Amino acid sequence: MTPTPAPPTTTAARPPAPAPARPTHAVRLGPRSLAALLLVSAVGIVAFGWPFLAPPASQLSAHAEDAPWLFAGLLVLLVAVVAATISESGLGPKAVAMLGVLAATGAALRPIGAGTAGIEPMFFLLVLSGRVLGPGFGFVLGSVTMFASALLTGGVGPWMPFQMLAMGWFAMGAGLLPGRSRLRGRAELLLLGGYGFVAAFAYGTVMNLAGWPFMGTMASDIAFDPHASVPANLARFLAYCLATSMGWDLGRAVCTVVLTVALGPAVLRALRRATRRAAFETAVTFDAPGA
Repeated sequence: MTPTPAPPTTTAARPPAPAPARPTHAVRLGPRSLAALLLVSAVGIVAFGWPFLAPPASQLSAHAEDAPWLFAGLLVLLVAVVAATISESGLGPKAVAMLGVLAATGAALRPIGAGTAGIEPMFFLLVLSGRVLGPGFGFVLGSVTMFASALLTGGVGPWMPFQMLAMGWFAMGAGLLPGRSRLRGRAELLLLGGYGFVAAFAYGTVMNLAGWPFMGTMASDIAFDPHASVPANLARFLAYCLATSMGWDLGRAVCTVVLTVALGPAVLRALRRATRRAAFETAVTFDAPGA
């Protein structure tokens, strides 16, 4: 009598590990929009940094107080890059709706504190939005939010194009931070908080460049001198930053870090849930009648 062989034992196959979530881009930077963004950024660098680029004997330095009107044309380039980004990426109604909601929220947050001691809660929202939705959406959101807030607060003037560009850079930088698909939890909050702290100071410094050359003779020791050398003007600019904006920049940076750490987990979850439901990168198809 031959023994009956035992039935083969089967081991349940382990389900494959879930693939990391692919970062969502509500606005993709294609070749045309990327070229336009590089162009407007290059013009913006010249617009902000011309006091250190123009030689003392140049005509631009001689007309320092008229320069903001010359560079106000930067607004036209900003509108062009936003239009190019939207048209090339095929920005759908879901992304438009999210852009409108976030821009309106950011514009409504700006008057809170009215900039007192640097309390500007809109910055943390732009950091988190750029992080979740990518650099293209971040640039568009930063520019549109600053434009809307300027209309809301009556802050329309030759400085507005500079604010729009600087805020676009600010939010776009958050979208360029590493680990968008894998980094989560405390490590991500530390990364975003550190970026918010540094970027808040950078924003204040860049905006100082937009206003410092136009002080005239109000403060001769720290004002821009069109006849001075670059090192001398750099020393004047550093003194100007320390004397006028250090307190506001520090308050803005601390406020951004505190709000990012305190509200970041909830806001990041809400933004990621909204992007998953919106499925920005999923093609919309329509069934034929009677199918």
